Amino acid sequence: MARLTAFPAFFRVSHRTVAVVGAGPAAAAKLRLLGETDASLRVIACEPSAELLADAARLNAEIVRETFEPRHVAGAALVFAATEIEAQDRAVAEAARAAGVPVNVVDRPELCDFITPAIVNRAPLAVAIGTEGAAPVLARHVRARIEAMLAPETGRLASLAESLRGVVADLLPAAESRRRFWAKLFDGPVAARALAGDEPGARAEAMRMMAAEPDVAGFVWLVGAGPGATDLLTLRAQRLLQEADVIVHDALVPQEVISMGRRDAERVSVGKRKGAHEVSQAEIGDILVREARAGRRVVRLKSGDPLVFGRAGEEMAALDAAGVSYEIVPGVTAAFASAASAKAPLTLRGVSSSLVFATGHDLDGRTLPDWAGLALGGATVAVYMGRSVAGAVAERLVEAGLSPDTPAAAIENASRADETIFMGRLRDLPALAERGDVTGPVLILIGRALGEAAEHAGAEPLAPQDGRAIVAA
Repeated sequence: MARLTAFPAFFRVSHRTVAVVGAGPAAAAKLRLLGETDASLRVIACEPSAELLADAARLNAEIVRETFEPRHVAGAALVFAATEIEAQDRAVAEAARAAGVPVNVVDRPELCDFITPAIVNRAPLAVAIGTEGAAPVLARHVRARIEAMLAPETGRLASLAESLRGVVADLLPAAESRRRFWAKLFDGPVAARALAGDEPGARAEAMRMMAAEPDVAGFVWLVGAGPGATDLLTLRAQRLLQEADVIVHDALVPQEVISMGRRDAERVSVGKRKGAHEVSQAEIGDILVREARAGRRVVRLKSGDPLVFGRAGEEMAALDAAGVSYEIVPGVTAAFASAASAKAPLTLRGVSSSLVFATGHDLDGRTLPDWAGLALGGATVAVYMGRSVAGAVAERLVEAGLSPDTPAAAIENASRADETIFMGRLRDLPALAERGDVTGPVLILIGRALGEAAEHAGAEPLAPQDGRAIVAA
């Protein structure tokens, strides 16, 4: 994960002096931004522009019509250098640092102690978006999206929460009870009333919630993390990651997804990879039961979808046996992500009307697995965990009568930045197992519907043109 070069923070400026040095448009823009706070604003400019004077009058800012001197920043909380002349801005920055005052220099990030973010103001709620000075226009685009997401009334909910803090602390002394109360308040009838402008009704509903029996029961969510791309995670999964006390995750779940959980949530890795099982399935069940019985909210985070080769059935059985409540949160399974990446239809009218999820590891000696018959009947087959058995899958299907020319695709690390797409025919699959450069999870797609896949410029061939072919015996 990339690391920030600047730490996001909020400065307290209430009734403190913030100085803006400059006379033109840049100074006026900073003054308007600062006008969203209740700081005491001071503008230092010998010849302030008409725009700046109008903004200063509207915001009740002090105008100091003098050439800048270091004394102008004495005692200030923050200083903004906005003369738009490098030598003058540099002099302001040096004077501010000498006085121990943080300084921002417009359009010169190398001279800045702090960066001015794009701000969404829903006071007392504020959202700041920054790019460390790299792309301020991008920050403004993101701000516009967040502005659309947050109703103008969102600040009422924050104000209500602020007014209730003391009462909540008295009535709900246990930290976990308080945290769960706030989670319900911000995502339930209290929030709905507050956002609708019914503050008395919202307060009354909040008091009823506090008077109710505290919710201290443990709970488990079996959550699908999807194929890996963070933007394919469901909204429900994102919300639950923020509510969880414990996140029990598999090895294939990317760190970027795990990091979306609460910072203070405990992370427990129970990663299982082929041939290297870190924690047994029985031990995973024991962990889930133990944490839930301790009153903790647990997210069991699985790659893809929990109910598709995710062994959720075994974990559900363990939770049922222990009397632990749980829910399933579906995720985007690898077959769907792979087909989307390959631009390949899984079903196609007149060609394939059925879809099979299978694993190549159910090949038992020379016995053809049940799903092979469906493949012969025209179904599209998605073979999970199939790289090492790709040759055996192709050989057995061809022996059973499926044409070696049947379209096939293999997708490594579907939806991720390091995704690789291989396209070819059934006869080409044995080459996949022999490739030393394919080390990530692979899903194989086989079926006539894939013949309608859109042209994919980035796809690689499953096997060279002179590669070994599978032929019927």
